[in-house]
Amino acid sequence: MTNLGAIFLPSNPPEQLLEVARVADRSGLDQLWLWEDSFLNSGIAAAAAALGATERLKVGIGLMPVPFRNVALTAMEIATLHRIFGERSMPGVGHGVQEWMGQVGARAASPLTLLREHLTALRALLAGEEVTVDGRYVKLDKVKLDWPSTPAARVWVGATGVKTRAIAGELGDGTILEGGTPPEGVRTAIEQINPGPGHDIVAFVPAATGPGADESLARLQEKYGAAWPGLSGDAKAIAEGVAAFAAAGATTVVLQPTGEEESPESFVRFVAEEVRPLVA
Repeated sequence: MTNLGAIFLPSNPPEQLLEVARVADRSGLDQLWLWEDSFLNSGIAAAAAALGATERLKVGIGLMPVPFRNVALTAMEIATLHRIFGERSMPGVGHGVQEWMGQVGARAASPLTLLREHLTALRALLAGEEVTVDGRYVKLDKVKLDWPSTPAARVWVGATGVKTRAIAGELGDGTILEGGTPPEGVRTAIEQINPGPGHDIVAFVPAATGPGADESLARLQEKYGAAWPGLSGDAKAIAEGVAAFAAAGATTVVLQPTGEEESPESFVRFVAEEVRPLVA
């Protein structure tokens, strides 16, 4: 069965999150995903709040930019969420937007090297290992978590380019694909990821329904420069689109609102109550 989720956009005020999460939880949505976009909502703080306000909902962070974060702190935060909420917590990391990283003085000369070093150390720390490393970016001296996640928390990796996708397949438990990737792009990405058993392929898919849906998606596509606008139509049409992504190899499909909906709660209800029952 395909996992189905929705995105709570960071352009929404943080104080709206708890009610949206509760609506998602009550209505049977599988997953709610958050973005740690600069300089909007914090990923960890928002995820902790949403998880604490719900009982069964899984909450993903897609994604935390590694240039922002010391890997020991990232490991502490992920392990804490995992020990409290278990597999309901779905943390994702990645390069982040390089322009934003430059704004805070954290832009790496080699994002690929940083991501590999960060992920390697992060996985070891989450597994309870003592880590000493003197890398180009990651430097740890006998660091070991007192409260590692047991078993080790799963980690998702945001990936767009060929080399980043290869790292995600090697070191991640799941890969988050760039929003606006069409089904045929999912197939190509999976070839580049070369995922092992159980590797989660997460597709962020723009979606809109009701009058003006196509125009709303076109504005979103222009805003982000995406290669593909997304899914539009009624619940049946969008469920058929989700099925196309599943057939292409996506194990999780997360529908992204345009931001022009009546409310984030209305979008979550639509996904959970109207689309979810039609998705196999």
